[in-house]
Amino acid sequence: MAKKNEIGIIGLGKFGFSLGSALTNLGHDVVGVDLDPEHIRRAQDKLSHVYQADATDEKALEQVGIKELDRVVVSTGESMEASILCVLNLQALGVEKIWVKAISEEHERVLYKIGVPYVVFPEAFVAFQLAHRLATPGIQDYFGMGQDVVTREVLIGKWAGKTLRDLNLTNEYHVQVVAYRKSGEAQFSFVPEANRPFEEGDVMVLIGKTSDVMKIDKF
Repeated sequence: MAKKNEIGIIGLGKFGFSLGSALTNLGHDVVGVDLDPEHIRRAQDKLSHVYQADATDEKALEQVGIKELDRVVVSTGESMEASILCVLNLQALGVEKIWVKAISEEHERVLYKIGVPYVVFPEAFVAFQLAHRLATPGIQDYFGMGQDVVTREVLIGKWAGKTLRDLNLTNEYHVQVVAYRKSGEAQFSFVPEANRPFEEGDVMVLIGKTSDVMKIDKF
C-alpha cells in the first residue's frame, strides 16, 4: 500500500473536487482551500479539512497551514493570473512539491518558467489519450490495465550528475525510465541515453509495478 499523504488542493471546482474525492477514497488526507462558499459546502463532508480562504493572499495560505502539507495542487479555475499568484505565494512559503492545473499552453509555459515542477493539462492529456485509442485500436495507456502498472514523475535532486547507468534502476528497483524533461522545459524526450547525466530540476518518468515504483523515495 502506498504511503498515506497530506495533500492540499487549492480550488475546489470540478477538477479540484474530483481529485480531492479520488485521493480521499485512496486513503489520503486532503485539505481543500477555496473562496467560494458553495464549493466549501460541497467538499466539507468529503475532504479531511476544508478552509474558505483567498489563495492569492499569502497570509491566508500560511494561516491554514498549507506549507506543512506533503504536496499541494493548484486548480484555481480559469484565472491564469490567480493561478500564478497562488504559485508564487506557495513558493514564498517554502512549498516545494507543487502541482498546477494549466488552462492553456501559454499558462503551461509560464508555470514551467517560474519553476513549477509538475504541470497538469487535463483536457490536452485526455484528448491525446483518446486520439491514440481511436486511431490505433488495442493501444491503452498504462493506467487501468489491471496489471498494477503505473508511471511516476520524479524531480531530480540528489541524483543530479548521475546517469541511468549509474542509477541502475532496472536491477535495483525493477523499474524503467521511459522519458525525461529538462529543467525549465515543457516538452518530454523519450528513451533517454544510458550515459546522459541528469541535472537538478530535471524530471524523469518511471514505469513499473506500483510497489516497485513507490519504493523509490530519494531522488
